[in-house]
This record gives sequence, structure tokens and C-alpha cells, in this order.
Amino acid sequence: MLDQPLDETLGFIITRTSMRYKNELGRRLKPCDVTPEQWVALYRLGEQDGLTQKELADRIFKDQPNTTRILDKLEQKGLISRSDSPADRRALHIHLTDAGRRLLERLMAISRQVREDACRGISERELASLKGTLNKVWSNLE
Repeated sequence: MLDQPLDETLGFIITRTSMRYKNELGRRLKPCDVTPEQWVALYRLGEQDGLTQKELADRIFKDQPNTTRILDKLEQKGLISRSDSPADRRALHIHLTDAGRRLLERLMAISRQVREDACRGISERELASLKGTLNKVWSNLE
């Protein structure tokens, strides 16, 4: 009836690993009063400041209501600001504040440490292969 134990299925392994990574990142971000979801939004803005809310939502793989909630929290904390788009009055551009940029530097160090801990004992070659394989899985499911 079952072709393999659940613990050996690709989807379960990916989900389990993702949850553990996210939980550990969240634990380490907690002293900074930032959630992993907020961290991802700040990271994307660090890559490209001034994204519209829709562009940011697409890049963090969240729907508009969830993105709005994340941005509301970040704005309350003084980490981002929103400005009207000159090209589309319905759109808002999201910008990191100076406080957001300063915190982003601190968060980058935390994230780097989580990544180093998670990848301990994994060679650069193995890591490149893993990323390539997971990106293929992603592409196959588009």
C-alpha cells in the first residue's frame, strides 16, 4: 500500500528541515524582536530598497494580506517606511530606514551563524549540489 516510510519522502524531509531551520533562526532572532518572516522582508529590501509591496510579496512568497501584516509590524518598529509611487498612485514603495539598515547588519551576522551551524560538516561541493538539486525540484513544480 505505502511505497516508502513518510520519513524517507522528499516532501517530508524538505518540510522537516525547513521547519527546524526556521525555528532555529527564529530563536536566534528573538532578542532582536524580529521574526523569520520579517527578516526575509528586511533582507529583500537590503537587496533592493524601494520595492513596491506587490514586488516584495512576490519575492518573499507571501500573499498581500500577510505581506501587509509583516510590513505593518516593521513600520511600527521604525525599520521601514512606505512612500507613494509616482508611477501608480495605488502602489506603495517600501524603504529601509536608517534603523532598519543598522538592524539588518546585525541580523545578517545572526543569519550567517545559523547557516554555518546548519552546514557544519557539509563540503562546499555538497552544498552546491544540494542547492542545485533543490532548485531543480522547485523548477519542476512550476
